[in-house]
Amino acid sequence: MLELKNIKKHYQVGDTVTKALDGVSVAFRRQEFVAILGASGSGKTTMLNVIGGLDNYDSGDMVIDGKSTKTFKDSDWDAYRNNSIGFVFQSYNLINHLGIIENVELGMTLSGVSKEVKRKHAEDALKRVGLEQHMNKKPNQLSGGQMQRVAIARALANDPDILLCDEPTGALDTETSVQIMNLIKELSKEKLIVMVTHNPELAHEYAGRIIEFSDGRIKSDSKPHIEKEKKDQFQLKRTKMGFLTALKLSFNNLRTKKGRTFLTAFASSIGIISIGIVLALSSGFQKQIDQTQSETLSKFPITISKVTTDQSKNPKDALGSDKGSFSKTKEVTLKTSDSDKAQHTNNINQDYVDYIKKIDPKLSNSIGYTRLVHMNLLRDVDGEVKPVSFSNDANKSGGSMSSAMASMTGVGVSSFPTNADGSASDFLKENYSVLSGDYPKNETDIVLIVDRNNSTNINALKNIGMDAKENETLAFDKIIGTKLSLISNNDYYTKLPTGNFVPNQDYQKMYDNKNNKTLTVSGILRVKSSSTMNLLAPGFAYSNELTSKIVAENETSDIVKAQKDSQNNVMTGEALDEMTKESTLAYLGGTSIPNSIMIYPNNYKDKEAVLDYLDAFNKKKDKKDQILYSDLAGTMTDLTGGLMDAITYVLIAFAGISLVTSMIMIGIITYTSVLERTKEIGVLKALGARKKDITRVFDAETCILGIASGALGVGIAFLATFPINSILYSMTDLKNVAQLNPIHALVLVVVSTILTMIGGHIPAKIAAKKDAAIALRAD
Repeated sequence: MLELKNIKKHYQVGDTVTKALDGVSVAFRRQEFVAILGASGSGKTTMLNVIGGLDNYDSGDMVIDGKSTKTFKDSDWDAYRNNSIGFVFQSYNLINHLGIIENVELGMTLSGVSKEVKRKHAEDALKRVGLEQHMNKKPNQLSGGQMQRVAIARALANDPDILLCDEPTGALDTETSVQIMNLIKELSKEKLIVMVTHNPELAHEYAGRIIEFSDGRIKSDSKPHIEKEKKDQFQLKRTKMGFLTALKLSFNNLRTKKGRTFLTAFASSIGIISIGIVLALSSGFQKQIDQTQSETLSKFPITISKVTTDQSKNPKDALGSDKGSFSKTKEVTLKTSDSDKAQHTNNINQDYVDYIKKIDPKLSNSIGYTRLVHMNLLRDVDGEVKPVSFSNDANKSGGSMSSAMASMTGVGVSSFPTNADGSASDFLKENYSVLSGDYPKNETDIVLIVDRNNSTNINALKNIGMDAKENETLAFDKIIGTKLSLISNNDYYTKLPTGNFVPNQDYQKMYDNKNNKTLTVSGILRVKSSSTMNLLAPGFAYSNELTSKIVAENETSDIVKAQKDSQNNVMTGEALDEMTKESTLAYLGGTSIPNSIMIYPNNYKDKEAVLDYLDAFNKKKDKKDQILYSDLAGTMTDLTGGLMDAITYVLIAFAGISLVTSMIMIGIITYTSVLERTKEIGVLKALGARKKDITRVFDAETCILGIASGALGVGIAFLATFPINSILYSMTDLKNVAQLNPIHALVLVVVSTILTMIGGHIPAKIAAKKDAAIALRAD
């Protein structure tokens, strides 16, 4: 197949190729050695135009084995060159960064030949041209004649129909030229050899047919052949190059430029290093925050109280005003406040209490209950019996706002939780140390809680009848062993003829009653320095087993029975609504249902399982029938969790600028590589590489650079965490703050690869559009 200037008339391809130029028909036989003698560079033009796939000419008149090429696309010409044409260039055009055998395999690589078959054909071709001893060398290790033999082996390896030789001995000495010409003549016994030369002696000595051209016109043909028209016998085999093959070619090229490749990867990795360090610090600080929250909040109770706040609304809304537009009218809109709407009344009943008791002890070994039951307490103070109470409030009622908040949150309570087996000692032993006395052993044992400075609430002592003054100190032994008498309702209240009930005033008689229970201050406890469960308010604390016993005893008392049957307060005569009546009964010990339940998860992970267990109870229930809980730890985490994320996003945005710069730099470097490898592009196209194959080669190169820069950036960022941690520890005492998450590292490598491929894709497309003939002329 030849392409010359000034094609005007019809030509046919017979066995292989036919051309008709200025009325002179040219046809070639399959086994023929044809020498083309051209003038004014027409031979060179002829060869390059064939390589270029007839891009600049009307190929609609060409017929190959009976097949018209009028409908041929670029990919068809690529496939034809790869499967049917072998090129032997004057300047060899070997790819220096590939080994000898890889150069020979290149055409078959584009054909999609398997690795084993490709290697065998390449070795056979090299043996045929006498280079079996040099298979593992690089082109720069060979002489000129040896490199031309490699070029011939490359042309033969894919078993083409035609061998086009462009001045095959033009760069060789006389002795080597004779060897190469003998080899080519030998090959003409199997294939059509078309040699373009300006050396008439070579043509006449070796060629079986000589065609002379001058200015694109045939002057003579020593053995003209007229080909008859034949039916379509042509079958086109498509070329293809996989991305892995392209990666291998690109890797071999980059390997020959190790220094530049490293500097390029390093420069491109600066953005990755920046983002990697930001993520490492962010991840480390977040872990510090999470650890602190876990240590501080993990065992904070999940609280279920009679009245709670609906936490389905975002707790962050409470931190700022509405970001929407503000009204400018001079009118006030009346509506129910959002806080009122957020209030939810939990209908806690015995079924739900039983449901709570079934929580797996492996998830929560401690469950606390608070009850509003009033303790009828008396104490002998200096020989005089007086009514006393466990209260931290000045009015002794225990109904302050702080008491209500403690009941709702589980923080600052006076009732410590019991374990699954009913004992309370484990909770206290884990979180509180004994300063004097001992841990409670029975439900009638109570303890005094002091803070880290051994201070306690003065009202707690005043309300049990002790003479306490502000900032006064009391010896432990004056408190340990203090006894109080717990009176039952039937002994404490007297029924009047009117039907109302009033407390008895004969305190001494009640105090001497043998049915009383004696409560004893068994110890003084202080929270441990390692504890995160300082949940008990300073003052007296008791087990919820004690309040359970009181309720069990008083549920059947006369005053409770009377109150259940009456809509008026049996002590004051005041009318009661349902909610107030329920509270009054709870005060009198008339209900076993707790006012609030506090579930203490064993750890942060178990807390999620407990929440799932509680949520399961609410499934398929109307909102009003659901039992909602308060998760103080979860709320705090939600409020602070986004802070580090926001800081991270801002820092990544700044660091991302360097990534964009890296992407632009990769594009420039890839374009430089395109310019450097112009001749290689021409060789690949001559061997049948498609445009997408050329694009793929350079995309593969940028892919390798992206992976290298990403991996290098991640590696440097990881190494940088060691000095960063050392500096931060010396400044803040925080250990191992900078921690690069492996998932973040992998994502950064992927991002680096994608960005570099994007940056290099445009130069890759430019490379694919290069004309093969022009590319081969490049120096």
